Amino acid sequence: MVEVNFLLLIFLAVFLLRSGAQIYLNWLNISYLRQHGTTVPEMFQDTINPEKLKRISAYTAESENFAMITTLANQGLFLAILLSGVLPLLVRTISLWKYGPIISGLIFFAALSIFTNLLRIPFNLYETFVIEERYGFNVMNFKMWISDLLKSLLLTTILGGLLLGLLLVLVVHGGDAWWVWAWMLVGGFELLMLWLFPVVILPLFNKFDPIENKGLEERIRTLIGKVGLRAKGIFKMDASKRSKHTNAFFIGLGRTKRIVLFDTLLASHTEEEILSVLAHEAGHWKKRHILRMLIPLEILSLVSFYVVAKFLNWPLLYQTFGFQEPIVYVGLFLIGAFISLIGFFAQPLESAISRKFEREADDFALGLTETAVPMRSALKRLAADNLSNLSPHPLYAWFYYSHPPLVERIERLSPSNKG
Repeated sequence: MVEVNFLLLIFLAVFLLRSGAQIYLNWLNISYLRQHGTTVPEMFQDTINPEKLKRISAYTAESENFAMITTLANQGLFLAILLSGVLPLLVRTISLWKYGPIISGLIFFAALSIFTNLLRIPFNLYETFVIEERYGFNVMNFKMWISDLLKSLLLTTILGGLLLGLLLVLVVHGGDAWWVWAWMLVGGFELLMLWLFPVVILPLFNKFDPIENKGLEERIRTLIGKVGLRAKGIFKMDASKRSKHTNAFFIGLGRTKRIVLFDTLLASHTEEEILSVLAHEAGHWKKRHILRMLIPLEILSLVSFYVVAKFLNWPLLYQTFGFQEPIVYVGLFLIGAFISLIGFFAQPLESAISRKFEREADDFALGLTETAVPMRSALKRLAADNLSNLSPHPLYAWFYYSHPPLVERIERLSPSNKG
């Protein structure tokens, strides 16, 4: 049975505070949209008409409200699992097989993962085949959705199981300094995934071909060559077989670095706009934003592993949630739940750093292309194509947005260079 004590009360208080903050921010954002999202901003009047703006507002409200419902359902399920006695029952069942802590831990996490993923399927289906389809984004059929789901589950099972198994080995057999080795393991795994993702994992889901427009390819190489960037290739991704959303990105490390353009982006944007988008991405690379974000995250990761090591054998942690004695894999799960709760309140800091990097990348792109006109045009077209919210509440944007709001971003670009 769950034990009512100060630790449980603290957990519940922080849990409810997080959920309350999420509900309030979502309500604030949608209410603000309904009040201020009825007039097309002046800078968008050449791209978005009132009818399009209505569609943007409707899509924003429906998608964000459903995302909130999904989040609360997942949190409710998680809380039910913690407080209902399911976890001790699951551990007692696993213990009947008399496996060691490593195999038992893998079974424990696998059972929880299967259960939670099954319950998320209806939400994913509704989002894809109702909301995204209603607003003209989804072009994926059910067969492809099932294929993606099975591939994702297989990858998660193999890669996640391997990482978790090695982590449990270190916890059990790594001595007092296991947390240092575990931190190094996770950090190394993340770097390996960054290196392998574009050449091993992404091709399982999408097809990557050289772009047919050789003139554009040459202009891209010339552009990034100005700042000393080299990429393994410039590829078109068949994003249109799943969605009509548009995007472009740089990905990979070392020899796997590559530039990826959605085929939807190539079809809807001019060459100048595409070059401005890639100049922005080149700014992230040249300014070492990934590294500058990675270093503090790795420091936080090290601190988190230290905290886990300090509390892993704390009897009160286990007694609170119905366990009679410390169990390594249960401790990892419970402490992870506490860290995840606290991490939510660090979101504004992460968002602020990300927005700073976006502004730096915009400035870099202006210096590289020597004109603000195509960047402004690209941002307006991306907003129209993706039905992006033009009127987010300032507090909501401050808390969640990794990019400056579009109106603010374009206004900032406008005085820099009239082109």
